[in-house]
Amino acid sequence: MASGNSAIRGSRVGAGPMGEQDRGFHADRVAISYWDAHGNETVRYFSATLPEEEIPETIDSPSTGLPAGRDRENPPSVSKLEPYKTHLAYVKERRTDEEAAALLDDALTQLRTRRGQAPKA
Repeated sequence: MASGNSAIRGSRVGAGPMGEQDRGFHADRVAISYWDAHGNETVRYFSATLPEEEIPETIDSPSTGLPAGRDRENPPSVSKLEPYKTHLAYVKERRTDEEAAALLDDALTQLRTRRGQAPKA
């Protein structure tokens, strides 16, 4: 058995040398740091050609869910914690009690008609 080492062992055919620069254009980018109220830093990368006004001032921190801003000393605070609303709560915001009763009566009438149980008029 030969004791020589193979130069191509573990590489793909046509892979080229490691660190090859012909793998595509790398756009210039800038790193922007955001901090939340707990002091957690999150770094987001943006295109260096992006105008400053298009870079967001706040993001949601992925670790805490709190708003995170670009000023380390004055991170944004939560404006107001909204409790979880059910579907029924959202419906009640859009409909009055009278509208809800009318819709329910209409739906019940249609259901009874389909089942052959419509009230006699």
